[in-house]
Amino acid sequence: MSNFSAAQEAVNVYAAGSLRAVLTELGELYKKRSGIAVNYTYGASGLLKERIEKGESADIFASANMEHPAALAKSGLAAEARAFTRNELCALTGSKVSATSENLLDLMLDPTVKLGTSTPKNDPSGDYAWMAFGKAEKLRAGSYAKLAAKALMLTGGKNSLSPPPPAVMCTATSLRTVRPIFSSPIAPTPCSP
Repeated sequence: MSNFSAAQEAVNVYAAGSLRAVLTELGELYKKRSGIAVNYTYGASGLLKERIEKGESADIFASANMEHPAALAKSGLAAEARAFTRNELCALTGSKVSATSENLLDLMLDPTVKLGTSTPKNDPSGDYAWMAFGKAEKLRAGSYAKLAAKALMLTGGKNSLSPPPPAVMCTATSLRTVRPIFSSPIAPTPCSP
C-alpha cells in the first residue's frame, strides 16, 4: 500500500462492498475538512487484496475480514491490520418470501427456494455463509451438504456479476439475530443491504 502524504491529490480507498455507505460518507466529510479527494474501489475483499498484491496502489484497505489485510502486512505490502468495525451476515429475501428466525433454515433447505451467496475465499461474505451452513449442520444432519450443493455463488467471484445498487429494496434478516434459529427462536431485525 502506498504511503499517504498531505500533498497527495487524493486518497485511494479499496474497501469491501459492505462498507460502501459508511466509507463514502466518511470520505465526503474528510474531503470537506481537508480538501483532499477520496477515490473508492469497492468489491470483494479477496479480489481487492489480489489487485494490491499485483501492484495497484491503495492508501487504505478496508477488508470484510482480518485475513486479507494481515496477508498483505505479512508480505510487506501494508502496515499491521487493525479491526475498526464488524459486519453482520444477512439473509436477503424477495418481498414475497416471509423469512423469520423460526423458518429461515427450512426456507434455505427448501428445494424450490434458490439460495444465492457470495463466493467463498474471494469474498468473506461467502466464507461466512459457509460457516452458517456448518451451524445448520449441527442442528440438522445433512444440512451442510444440501446448502453447499444448492448455493449459487452470485457475487464476489472473479467472473461474478456486480451486486445490485444499494437502493435495491429487499427484506433483510440479520443472521446475528437469526443465529438463534440454530438454538432458540428470536424475532429477526432489519439489516441494511
